[in-house]
Amino acid sequence: MGRIKSALEIALERTESVKSDKAGIENFEARQQGKRLANEFLGDPKKSLEEALKKAPKEARESLKQGIFDVLSAQISLPASREDEKRLDLVGKGLQVVIGDPRFSSLYKQFTQISSRYLNEAAQYEEAIKRQYAPKLRKKEEDFARRTGRQIQLDPFQDPEFIALYHQYLNALKENYQATVQQIQEQARLLFEKQSAR
Repeated sequence: MGRIKSALEIALERTESVKSDKAGIENFEARQQGKRLANEFLGDPKKSLEEALKKAPKEARESLKQGIFDVLSAQISLPASREDEKRLDLVGKGLQVVIGDPRFSSLYKQFTQISSRYLNEAAQYEEAIKRQYAPKLRKKEEDFARRTGRQIQLDPFQDPEFIALYHQYLNALKENYQATVQQIQEQARLLFEKQSAR
């Protein structure tokens, strides 16, 4: 009759072939540290990514840069408001540090100009939609006043019909600009990989 193995013996047999990869763990930790650095940089622009990279051990720099790049490149998106433009400027500065290619600076500058144009167009769309919807909104206000005997002024963003129309137009506008965002992300990735290969 065969010997019955304990659960511990079975587990040890299965994990025998698994060796801890010290370099892999160090790379993972450096990458995580890079992500933390990028988030700290976005929270406090006075923190210097250059200084952090210089202080890092030479063998950890590439993984550190990869972590920073992962966080910052994920931030490349269309701005929702003017306040987002500051965040996008920081993202560009941080990416320039890890990419180090002057072509990226000019490419990102074009992206910020396009982002600003997008915000201007979004504001124009909003005003045009409000003007287009104003007669319907006035009719709803009059109907409400007739039913209740009270005058009110409706905010267009409280009306589900207006919101649906607004989102329809805004989504169409976003779609027009989304290709640019994807192109910038792809170019940043290519330039980063090129820099990393050196």
